[in-house]
Amino acid sequence: MDVKETVLNILTDLIGTDVSNSMDDNLFDAGLLDSMGMVQLLLQLQTELGIEVPVSEFERSEWDTPNKIIAKVKELQARG
Repeated sequence: MDVKETVLNILTDLIGTDVSNSMDDNLFDAGLLDSMGMVQLLLQLQTELGIEVPVSEFERSEWDTPNKIIAKVKELQARG
């Protein structure tokens, strides 16, 4: 399973909505994701993809759309 598919599956499970057709929609503005949801998302990404997201590096604006989340995961995997 690739990163995109994994991220989309986690998001679908978490928010109960398939966002694969709205990859650039802001999940916070749409009311689909909040602070607690983001914590759950980061924990799932850590479990399933083995990435660590240091709180000091977390910038909500870099994680607010499915495309940005996928890009950040790939960036963190490349670093790790």
